Amino acid sequence: MSPLYFEDLAAGQRYPGTTTARITADDIRAFAEKYDPQPFHLGDEGAAGSVFGSLAASGWHTAAITMQLLVASEFRPAGGIVGAGFDELSWPRPVRPDDELRVESDVLEVRPSRSNPRVGIVKLRTVTFNQDDKPVQTSVGNIVVPTRSGSPAADAPA
Repeated sequence: MSPLYFEDLAAGQRYPGTTTARITADDIRAFAEKYDPQPFHLGDEGAAGSVFGSLAASGWHTAAITMQLLVASEFRPAGGIVGAGFDELSWPRPVRPDDELRVESDVLEVRPSRSNPRVGIVKLRTVTFNQDDKPVQTSVGNIVVPTRSGSPAADAPA
């Protein structure tokens, strides 16, 4: 698949994921031990008295998996997925052991950069779904995408 430049993108385009990620209890605990060591992310015993009731992945773990799935999706901007911040980020339900996640992304808006004519800003909604097609993460982010004339290849001698 060819890389996407700013000129290739338009509001309404959908980019489905091309792969899934299965999350194990060991994955959840390992991430939590290193990055979010709260009892409800470390085991069922610590989660029993929490709002989760049983082991649940950190939202930041879900976000990292989402990034992995997004990079593997059909949304492949030239120069990579370079974020300029989020307008929204939510975790409507927890990720549990043995959940299988996938992503879908929709282009919401495409606009030229006000400060750099070599790039544009693409507002992208990405929803991460579990195996039951229930959303576990929803985000609206702003992605920096090079224009064809701003790409390094455009600067190369012919």
